[in-house]
Amino acid sequence: MRESGCRFARSAGIAALALLAHGSMSSAQQRRAAPAGSMVNTRMNQIAEQYVKLVLAVGQHDADYVDAFYGPRLWQTEAAAAKMPLATIRAEAHNPLNALDAIDVTREPELVQLRKQYLHRQLQALITRVEILQGKKLTFDEEAKALYDVEPPHNPDSHFQQVLDRLSLLLPGNAPLVDRVAQFKQDFVIPKEKLDTVFRAAVAESRRRTRLHMKLPANESFVIEYVKDKQWSGYNWFKGNAHSLIQ
Repeated sequence: MRESGCRFARSAGIAALALLAHGSMSSAQQRRAAPAGSMVNTRMNQIAEQYVKLVLAVGQHDADYVDAFYGPRLWQTEAAAAKMPLATIRAEAHNPLNALDAIDVTREPELVQLRKQYLHRQLQALITRVEILQGKKLTFDEEAKALYDVEPPHNPDSHFQQVLDRLSLLLPGNAPLVDRVAQFKQDFVIPKEKLDTVFRAAVAESRRRTRLHMKLPANESFVIEYVKDKQWSGYNWFKGNAHSLIQ
C-alpha cells in the first residue's frame, strides 16, 4: 500500500465499489434484492448508486482513485462524458450524505446499521479527497483519519529503542544492527529463476487451505505477471468473472 493520501482514497474507492453491490444494480434489481417492505434497504441502495457514480466522477480527475469497476458500463461512459467539475462533485456528494443521515436504522439488523456507517464514512472520505484535489492541505494524521478512518499511533522514541534492543538480542553477530537485519532478510530472498515456481506453489497451497473452509468458483483463475518499477511489491487486479491479474 502506498503511503500517500492518494493511496488511501484509492483503497476507499475500490472497497466501496466492491462491497456496495446494491449500488451497481438497476432499480428493478434493487427492488428484487431488498426484502419486502424494506424501505431502508431501498433508500440505501439509491444512495449507494449515487455514491458509486460520484466515485466514477472523481476518477475523471484522479486516475488512481478507482482500481476497477464492475457495474454498468454506461455509468463509466456517462462519467467520462460529463467530466463533472470538482466543485460540483463536492456539492453533489452532500445530497446522499444528508439523505443517509435522515435514515433511522436503530431497529434494523446489525448489517444494515454497519452499511449505513460504512456509506457515511465513504461519502465523507470522497468529499475530503475532492477537497485535496482542489488544493486543501492536510497533515498525514488528518489524511489518515479523513480518508482511511484510521489514527496513526504516536510512540515515543523509547518505544522504538526497545524494539531495536530486542532485535539486537535476537540477531546474532557483532556487526551494526542494520547490517544484521539486512543479512537476515537475505535468507528469505527467492532466486529469480525459482520465483515463479515458489509463487505458484504458494498459490496452490492457499487454494487447498481455502477449500477446507469454503467452496471456490469452478472457473476461478488468475494470470501472473512479473513487473518492475511499481510503488508496491505485489498487487491483485480483479477482472471480474472470478478472474484476476496478479502482478
